[in-house]
Amino acid sequence: MPGRRRPDNSGFDRIPAVPAPPPSDALRETLHSMRNAADAAHRPVPRLLAVAKTQPAETVAALVEAWRQLAPGTRPALGENYVQEASAKHTELAATGLDALEWHLIGHLQSNKAREAAALFDWVQTVDRAKLVEALARHRPAGLPPLNVLVQVNIDDEASKHGCRPADIDALADAVAAHARLRLRGLMAIPAPDPDPARRREAFRRMNACFEALRARHPGVDTLSMGMSGDYREAIAEGATLVRIGSALFGARAPKA
Repeated sequence: MPGRRRPDNSGFDRIPAVPAPPPSDALRETLHSMRNAADAAHRPVPRLLAVAKTQPAETVAALVEAWRQLAPGTRPALGENYVQEASAKHTELAATGLDALEWHLIGHLQSNKAREAAALFDWVQTVDRAKLVEALARHRPAGLPPLNVLVQVNIDDEASKHGCRPADIDALADAVAAHARLRLRGLMAIPAPDPDPARRREAFRRMNACFEALRARHPGVDTLSMGMSGDYREAIAEGATLVRIGSALFGARAPKA
């Protein structure tokens, strides 16, 4: 019938949206949990990256204000998946005076979007091929500091995931380090969503081994981005220096209509 909604076989249409907790409460709990996980593993407390994908600017602004109250002196860091969405949100937040933020691209970047990304973001965490390295270096504006770059690694060799193979890390990292307009900072990964925490932790352990090997070749490397809302504690235990948290801060995203 015209206008009839197609059935959603994923089951997501039967899961109600979870109301978002107050930003200060969610942030306080997340920071506390991160510190506990780090202390338990005898690791340094990692940096927090708030994943703001699909969140309206006013929601992000409330979190940023809470962040500045709870962690004064730190620079709130926001992660976005799409260049166009990030650009609009950047403009909206800057108009309210919230312009001293650190912007990370954490979604797959097509080469034809490299010009916009190189000018907009402070970090690109998803560099996975030489063509993208060249494009970002070419388009990073001279008036900005070098673009911070993480090499994305497909640590579990998933056909549906972006990222280079572990065997290709060195060549790609060397390509990044060769450009004055780029700054090699480390590695990023999204391990397979295995229901067994032990297997996820093993993937994080392999990523840490890759990270330590890269640091031996490039001493300036300092960032291992891994772990999200459902598994950041395991990632911290295995050496994450930056965790990417979305739903734990903003609440679960409503399912797509």
